[in-house]
Amino acid sequence: MSRSARPKAVVFDLDGTLVDSLPLVLAAITYAVEPFGGRPTMDIFAHLGGPPDRFMAALVDRPENVPEALERMARYHRANFHLIQPYPGATHLLEQLRSDGVQIAVWTGRDRASTVHVLQEHRLAGHFAAVVCGDDLPSHKPDSAGLNEIMRQLGLKPEEIFFVGDADVDVLGGVGCGVDTLLIRHNRTINENISARSWRTVGSHGEAYAVVLERVRQGDGKKLFASS
Repeated sequence: MSRSARPKAVVFDLDGTLVDSLPLVLAAITYAVEPFGGRPTMDIFAHLGGPPDRFMAALVDRPENVPEALERMARYHRANFHLIQPYPGATHLLEQLRSDGVQIAVWTGRDRASTVHVLQEHRLAGHFAAVVCGDDLPSHKPDSAGLNEIMRQLGLKPEEIFFVGDADVDVLGGVGCGVDTLLIRHNRTINENISARSWRTVGSHGEAYAVVLERVRQGDGKKLFASS
């Protein structure tokens, strides 16, 4: 899927896309499953985007240990929440998009309470015209309901939206409702089916931010944004 029209809105996933939380998430999951013999790797990020009990069962030795593992993960995450920071260039990107008249939204699997905390803590909340979180709707990524809800709130069509995420479920959720989806690979191997369905894949958040502004500013002669 590839369109040339300038998007009227850019929708971002949060963790691993706008904020650098992947090391904390991996450490929290590792701590959660340590007593039960699990060993998560970066590949687990392909499956994130909804309630943690959806992936936790596969990481512990017995189903009855899932509640304790989830409690351990939440406790570790709360104790180290301060480690979550916006990626370099993220705030500037949001400012540039707003100055260009582009609406911005967030579609995240994170619960609303912690999402609001992250956005307020780093003064990001004011940039977004819509925020849909993992506990706002009965379904979760890769179901497209969250992205459809954002389009409803913004009054836009799929061809007017550009979505950026870092997980397989982001791609599936985006293409499921006809939205061009840019995938950030980070340090993992992407399934060929996912790669083929994404609008494009890039290796880092900095590359993604440059592509976003290139897509938004195509043809207007403005300087391409660069980030590290």
